[in-house]
Amino acid sequence: MGVSPGFQCKTRCVWVTEAIAHGLVLQTVSCVPQTGCPSPPSPFRTRLSEINPVMSEVTCRPVENRRDQKAFLELERRLYRDDPNWVPPLWGERKKLVGFKHHPFWLDAEGQTFLVRRGDKVVGRVLACVNHAHNRAHKDRVGFFGFFECENDPDAAIVLLDTACDWLRERDMTIARGPIHPSLNYEVGLLVDGFDTPPTFLITYNHPYYESLIHAAGFVKEQDVFSYEASIDILNHLDPKLMFIIEEAQKRFKTSTRPIRSSHFDEDVRIFLEIYNQSLKQTWGYVPMSEAEIVEQSNGLKQLLVPQLTSIAEIDGKPVGAGFGLLDYNPIIRRIGGKLLPFGWLHLLMGRKKLTRLRMVSANVLPEYQKWGLGLVTLYPIVPAAVDFGIQVGEFSWVLESNQLSRGTIQRGGAKATKTHRIYDRPLTSGASNGSSADEALSSTGQGSTS
Repeated sequence: MGVSPGFQCKTRCVWVTEAIAHGLVLQTVSCVPQTGCPSPPSPFRTRLSEINPVMSEVTCRPVENRRDQKAFLELERRLYRDDPNWVPPLWGERKKLVGFKHHPFWLDAEGQTFLVRRGDKVVGRVLACVNHAHNRAHKDRVGFFGFFECENDPDAAIVLLDTACDWLRERDMTIARGPIHPSLNYEVGLLVDGFDTPPTFLITYNHPYYESLIHAAGFVKEQDVFSYEASIDILNHLDPKLMFIIEEAQKRFKTSTRPIRSSHFDEDVRIFLEIYNQSLKQTWGYVPMSEAEIVEQSNGLKQLLVPQLTSIAEIDGKPVGAGFGLLDYNPIIRRIGGKLLPFGWLHLLMGRKKLTRLRMVSANVLPEYQKWGLGLVTLYPIVPAAVDFGIQVGEFSWVLESNQLSRGTIQRGGAKATKTHRIYDRPLTSGASNGSSADEALSSTGQGSTS
């Protein structure tokens, strides 16, 4: 197969260069000088258009330097630049959670970030992570992957995820689970339903084709998490059965509720996080936050929490329940490009009175009171406060598929499921790999490694 020797051009134009690159030129030809670069004759044009270029080699390597770190972060921006629903992350926080800057999560975990390239172009990224706190709490050997992003390139995605799995297998993990970013205390799951609207604050978003990439790499569903949405008007007029439960619980336990006190903010946020830790001990996949993580979270919430959109339930002065909502800051975060410095924080704080969506993040009750309706007692004061603030829509997110009690209560309150995120597992036992060798990518040293 070749180009006719009769096609002559002394200036090796782009057509001849492309023909040589694809093996179409059978012999060197003498050319007639031309002005400019002539179009090729129609037989050559047709023949070249029928040829599929040979795909560049796929390689996967650990993140090793600052240039790699920048490529890791910038890939996300490039993949979603034309997607109207994508909201950039808070870049400073993202750098901490992937291990590029200090975060207390990494004091009891180790991880490695990877980049996959097709030729010289970065087309995918992932973090592989061993969360020692998880494995102690659950007495298993589950490794995690997160912050997965990839072009619609199944071969590259398989190489990337195989590399992450191999890294976990080398550390004696028996299951790879994800996407988890990097634990259930932060952001979780792959969006598989609900692509028609933007995500709310701290809820993940991805392209629809990611699901097929995850499947192609050998992962299967382990658990779904749901987001539920309702207008504040509906929530402000609860089902009479739910109101009866609230009233009976208040009579039985003589409960009182109050918001976070601005004058005792650190103390009250600590109450929130300690109740959170205790209440979720029996929850699927849950890992308690360390003392250092509690401090980190408390510092991060200081500027984000609106006191009247929080609630602490007490019995005889003892905190037994805690709930809070976060304003959906995403419209502002999109405008500031995910950058809080130097003036992003100012936009975030000054613009929040115009926000109309509230994400109900947490409603936790100490285990000994969980079957008595105190979760509803804890949440109920937030609804009229949200109406006064100007909130129009409330979202409960996220809720585990296995948490039937919470899901049933939310649905009886009039909320509808709007988004589904999925968590996947893949066994790492002998012979479970998809076969993509990644030996060279496992030299996990450098600035993409955390331990």
